[in-house]
Amino acid sequence: MSVSDFSLTPLLPVFQFCPQCGEKSFKPNSEKSFGCTNCGHLYYINPGGAVAGLIADLDGRLLLVKRAGNPGKGLLDLPGGFVDLGERAEDALRREIKEELNLEIRKMVYLTTFPNRYFYKNVQYFTLDLAFICIPESIETIKAADDVAGFEFFQPDLIQLNEIAFESIRNMVKLYINRTKS
Repeated sequence: MSVSDFSLTPLLPVFQFCPQCGEKSFKPNSEKSFGCTNCGHLYYINPGGAVAGLIADLDGRLLLVKRAGNPGKGLLDLPGGFVDLGERAEDALRREIKEELNLEIRKMVYLTTFPNRYFYKNVQYFTLDLAFICIPESIETIKAADDVAGFEFFQPDLIQLNEIAFESIRNMVKLYINRTKS
């Protein structure tokens, strides 16, 4: 993805009123900000942090979860979610994997990041998704919970990338598969 893939146009119906003066005078100011034509306030659109964990079993199969809700309900995803305010990415991933799958993470290693667009209730959010290779304490306690409808371990070469909900996650899985081949 490039900067041109991340237009502010989908935000126009949402970002109309200036948060500083309240006037309906908010307009795109640049490719990454809105500006108020009344008071001059600038608001920069920055990505929110999200995390994803790549967990493989002893046979090298990659764990994917099935999304229980929108966006992407019923599609595949990696376990993870949004980083809360004041939270480290690593702590967010541990929390999310515990909430979604009842797994404790023993070790994690940073892999990569990819930008993403996340559409929720007719609003487009921009995220920066951080991927970590995770080793759980054990997979014996795994069970679907929270916003996960199910999970499955896949042979990496058999993963259907078009069944994965988000472009960033598809890119992470592709990168992981390519690294495990070499």
